[in-house]
Amino acid sequence: MTLFVKDEQGQYVPATSKTIIKEGRSRTRTALKKGTDYIGSTEEAKEAIATLLVKYQREVFGCLFLDTKHRIIKWSELFFGTIDSTAVYPREVVKEALRVNAASVILAHNHPSGNSNPSRQDLELTRTLKEILLVVDVLVLDHIIVGDKLTSLSDKGQC
Repeated sequence: MTLFVKDEQGQYVPATSKTIIKEGRSRTRTALKKGTDYIGSTEEAKEAIATLLVKYQREVFGCLFLDTKHRIIKWSELFFGTIDSTAVYPREVVKEALRVNAASVILAHNHPSGNSNPSRQDLELTRTLKEILLVVDVLVLDHIIVGDKLTSLSDKGQC
């Protein structure tokens, strides 16, 4: 199967892998803008977030902030780390959640190693953020880890 795209002259030509990936990322960014999409399932959240985090060769922690109807308010990449860790400051997550007036949040980060199993630190961070955000009425719906596979802590009963 071949995918065709229009070139500058208006002619249809076979799309390169690079063009397809670039367009996919562009469409994902557009979908994750305020009010343009609704997150109705863990699968939708995992796929949307994975396309943004899979490209990094270092750990990146981000949050998908949602309103009361699970419509996207904002995707924010908040912390950038090294190849195997990143420091996450709960205070900054709370500040951003309050700034955008979020009702709920989906936490996410990548594991550049490809191993998407949650570490002890991942589980502890999730627990801490759930407790702290609950104080300001923001629910943590999930924590997604992006590696060679996508792991939802909610699906595993760990969120």
